[in-house]
Amino acid sequence: MARKIERPLVPEEWVRRINEVLGRLPRCAEEPAWVGTRWRVGQATVAHVFGGEDQLFRITFRAEPDEVMAFRHLGAPYFKTEWGANVVGMLLDDDTDWEELAELLTDSYCLQAPAHLVEQVDRPTG
Repeated sequence: MARKIERPLVPEEWVRRINEVLGRLPRCAEEPAWVGTRWRVGQATVAHVFGGEDQLFRITFRAEPDEVMAFRHLGAPYFKTEWGANVVGMLLDDDTDWEELAELLTDSYCLQAPAHLVEQVDRPTG
């Protein structure tokens, strides 16, 4: 029988930092996922952070179609998942740009949340 590879727990500090961004958004709730932690608005997942069997930490979130293509070509720390047309992710480590991640997570929320909730989000104009 093959030995199960353990996944590392995401550092609490990182979960807290992610929740500081997503927890302030209307009706966005943190909850345990099958592995790691996820944030949802209604039944829609906004983000999911977890440790992988390769001992690396990842966060997945939603992106606009043109951004999905960019993530696919940028390479590490970004990646395109094998599930969901608009699901992309980022490897997390000690060098993570938390400001950039906050913007990406806010964008993910705005893609997943109903319009009446998105209208309540203060987003920087580009």
